[in-house]
Amino acid sequence: MRKTPPRATAEAPPGSPNALPVEPREFVTLLAVDFTGTYQVYLAAKDERIKMTRLSMSLLAAPFAAAVALASAKVIRPDALAAWESVPWYLFATVAAFGLLNVLPFLRLIEAVNAHMRTARALNNFRLLYVLPLKDHFSALGWSPNLPVDPRYPETYAPLAWPGINVMMLALVNGSYIAVGVLGLIGAEPTPALLLVIIGLLALIHYFVYYVRANVSRQRRLPHNPYHFPNVET
Repeated sequence: MRKTPPRATAEAPPGSPNALPVEPREFVTLLAVDFTGTYQVYLAAKDERIKMTRLSMSLLAAPFAAAVALASAKVIRPDALAAWESVPWYLFATVAAFGLLNVLPFLRLIEAVNAHMRTARALNNFRLLYVLPLKDHFSALGWSPNLPVDPRYPETYAPLAWPGINVMMLALVNGSYIAVGVLGLIGAEPTPALLLVIIGLLALIHYFVYYVRANVSRQRRLPHNPYHFPNVET
């Protein structure tokens, strides 16, 4: 009589390649830990983005607070802030300085997104540990974990996603602050065309930094792998 190979289900005999290490009902605990881990990763990513956005907004508000404080202390006349030529040089220096300082939360936001996306990829790869053996078991239950199993997802470089839009808006604001501050310090006439060109160039530099750092997972040196496990991360 012909021997049929065991199916890749919970009924596979012990010792076979498709045998489950534990009973399917015991994987409920693993599923709960998996869902909790995924939730914690995205919660940490959201919290990091909010913190960096708040820090950035605080830095960008500092020049306005300085101008209000100087005007309240009568160090400068309030009407001096109405014309470009009458604004003191140190206010332009403050705008440029805080524009440059705001690059720090900009970079930290990029690195935080990379770290959380790589963690999510690792969870997706880990999920294959139980999704493949339990595929038939889940089908029989009419249920699916409804979680991604692709270790190449999600992408770290996603300019149209919320983290990418957040980064690009910071790039535009940083470029505007630096452009206004530098033009005011050198006494150049701030024509709309000149402002647009300088802000655009500075925003492109920020975008280049974002593009390179967001794709760092494809460029970074991999750690030593003495067991020669295949690396599935892109």
